[in-house]
Amino acid sequence: MTAEETTRFVRLRVELVVEVDDTEALTAAALARIAEDEELPGDEQAQAESAVTEDTAEALAYLVDPFDLVSEVPGVELQQASWSTELVEYDPDSPDWDVDEDDGVQDDEGDRESGIG
Repeated sequence: MTAEETTRFVRLRVELVVEVDDTEALTAAALARIAEDEELPGDEQAQAESAVTEDTAEALAYLVDPFDLVSEVPGVELQQASWSTELVEYDPDSPDWDVDEDDGVQDDEGDRESGIG
């Protein structure tokens, strides 16, 4: 690939911490999404239902789609996506939860980072 071809690709990193204040609503929405998925085979559907029922993070992961983040952005086409969720102990007052010590500063690759928090 030429330099011009490789610069067309941009890695977008997003890290979110969300507060789930209604686990029942979240789980119900994930179960509804699974039920609507006509392409999901029965055994995989049962496994997905079990996962979202037992784990709030799995329910959230089932509902979040990285495509939605960029689908309305003009001139951009999603090439690859991966995401994961995990339950965390979060203390917004702790300095350990600063978004990044280097917020707003360019890193070694010239990327610009910014955060809310």
